Amino acid sequence: MLKPGDTAPDFTLRASDKSQIKLSDFRGKNVVLLFYPLAFTGVCTKELSLMRDSLAEYEALDAQLLAISVDSIYALDKWKHELGFNFPMLSDFNKTVSKKYDALYKTFVYEMKGVSKRSAFVIDKDGVIRYAEVLENAGELPNFEAVRNVLKTLNN
Repeated sequence: MLKPGDTAPDFTLRASDKSQIKLSDFRGKNVVLLFYPLAFTGVCTKELSLMRDSLAEYEALDAQLLAISVDSIYALDKWKHELGFNFPMLSDFNKTVSKKYDALYKTFVYEMKGVSKRSAFVIDKDGVIRYAEVLENAGELPNFEAVRNVLKTLNN
């Protein structure tokens, strides 16, 4: 399991607009990396709407928000436009990044295999993990107060 102090595994994923996004492209900026189970579901909608509505606060902390699920780029694009999400939505359809971050359920609800666990990582400007939270219960939200507090310490 990844923990604070570990180097964040780099990755390249397709965003909902079909562009490729690499984690290493954000070196020099803090990153809040969120994994979530599935688009269009209740708790995921609540979580990402909260992030949408508080994006300015994260930007003021010099943080780039990246959201990852195993949904297709097409589902993510539809969801992003319907709810006005204002940050990159990345598809880990092949589950490679969720595995690297130890954020993958073996079995989720309704016998679905390989769904991302709700997780939050703060990665500093040098690519080092400074906060890691992987939740077993998909009904819970990450501790966003702790995420913001870590970001504040990185900007001092």
